[in-house]
Amino acid sequence: MPYYESVFIARPDISSAQVDGLVETFEKAIAGGGGSIQKKEYWGLRNLSYRIKKNRKGHYMLMNIDAPADAVAEMERQMRINEDVMRHMTLRVDELEEGPSVIIQNKDRGDERPRRGPRPDRGDRPDRGDRPERGPRPDFDGGDFGRNRDKGDDA
Repeated sequence: MPYYESVFIARPDISSAQVDGLVETFEKAIAGGGGSIQKKEYWGLRNLSYRIKKNRKGHYMLMNIDAPADAVAEMERQMRINEDVMRHMTLRVDELEEGPSVIIQNKDRGDERPRRGPRPDRGDRPDRGDRPERGPRPDFDGGDFGRNRDKGDDA
């Protein structure tokens, strides 16, 4: 049977338990068509790169599927019908990835960059009083800049 990777984004106002319920619904559609879901990964509540249906966040879920095309088509039909699913994408792949996805690996890696602490004292910078006086500003003839052009007067 062909392999598929499917990712969907659920509305942010549902709980992660309800997202699991959605996955079970889609899993029943796949099992009913003679397939199986090999791996399920919940990526968490993440920021969207642009607003979708007035939402800025969404629950992301990845599923690796081993199923015939008819079963995947039925699952996608149910995703379109369900109002809790904001977006979905299913891709056919040559083989399924073993182990955690790149998103989970990056989440587990943690933050390797050190966090910025308080600013240093900056005591090594010269005092601003050491600079020479600037002197008067040269005249600027900006033409009609900032003047009312319609009337033609100097107001």
